[in-house]
Amino acid sequence: MSPIPHGPGRVRSAAAVNEAIRAIVVGAQGRQWTVAERALYELLRDEWVAAQRAEMTTAA
Repeated sequence: MSPIPHGPGRVRSAAAVNEAIRAIVVGAQGRQWTVAERALYELLRDEWVAAQRAEMTTAA
C-alpha cells in the first residue's frame, strides 16, 4: 500500500494511514527524518485526523 495520500474523494481508513506512518518510522531506523519524510508524515498525519473524524461521524 502506498504511503502517499489518495486524491480528493478517496478516503483510507485511519488504520491504513497509521500503517503508512509506521512505515516512515521503521524506515528511518532511529535516524533523524529527512525533509521529505517529515513532509510526508505531516500529510499523513492530516489524513489520519480526517479519517478518524470520518470514522467517528459514521459510528455516531
